[in-house]
Amino acid sequence: MNLIFAGTPEFAVPSLRALVTAGHRLLAVYTQPDRPAGRGRRVAESAVKQFATLHGLEVTQPPTLRSETEIAGLRALAPEALVVVAYGLILPAAVLEIPRYGCINVHASLLPRWRGAAPIQRAVEAGDPTTGITIMQMDTGLDTGEILDRTETAIADTDTTQILHDRLAQLGAEALVDTLSKLARGSVTRRAQDSAGVTYAAKLSKEEARIDWRQPTQMLHRKIRAFNPWPVAHTVWGNQMLRLWEVGPLDRLTGAQAAPGTVVAADSTGIRIQTGDGLLCVTRLQIEGGRPLAAADFLRGHPLRAGALMGG
Repeated sequence: MNLIFAGTPEFAVPSLRALVTAGHRLLAVYTQPDRPAGRGRRVAESAVKQFATLHGLEVTQPPTLRSETEIAGLRALAPEALVVVAYGLILPAAVLEIPRYGCINVHASLLPRWRGAAPIQRAVEAGDPTTGITIMQMDTGLDTGEILDRTETAIADTDTTQILHDRLAQLGAEALVDTLSKLARGSVTRRAQDSAGVTYAAKLSKEEARIDWRQPTQMLHRKIRAFNPWPVAHTVWGNQMLRLWEVGPLDRLTGAQAAPGTVVAADSTGIRIQTGDGLLCVTRLQIEGGRPLAAADFLRGHPLRAGALMGG
């Protein structure tokens, strides 16, 4: 097909790569404008722009697609389909109507569950047993279009958002190429979303990443995994912030052994901290100004011992 691709972050790159590999003609790649990023706030190109430039693809970076000029430019390209993967800009109705096969979106959840900005994170946080990829025909609503294909994957209790992100990005790329092939053959099956199963994945905030040790172990276990790699769950030890990156398997021990937030044990296998109903084992953490370390390495350089109190 003659395609336009619209995407911005790393999640979109496998889909763009798959389209190139499959032999589709990329008329243009749309991505968000370069923006300051990182500690130094240096202007950075998106992951999609970097890939597109490396492969000699035409890159366009409009701040909006609502202007008549941009809409006319898209119409002049005459794409058969416009593929959208985590682009970050709203497509107005005039754009949705341009391609012959419409605009096709790769969404990282099993729609209608987790429409919105943070579907991977919210699925992990909620303890969903499965998630997946939905290939959707876009309409003017927020992730409300017809489902063209769905691919499921289990969420393990060791999966972080980063791990799941990488797996879903690849599954999305494979499902996208397959769906485009079916569209071209006229063999795709469409179905409307079930309004009874709708949930919304609100954008994450740094404020909700603060750990409340009075909460149940299972809830905190999910939160730490969900907020890796951003905004990263955190707590306070003394007068320093600790970022909690990874946790071990759920401990079977329940009941109150100490006040919530108390370190019950600290050794090379992890730092076990009292929660509202049991123990949580932190296996990778980072002190303010330092770098993420495995528990064993962290304990060699910091005097964190049983009886220490987290939070406050």
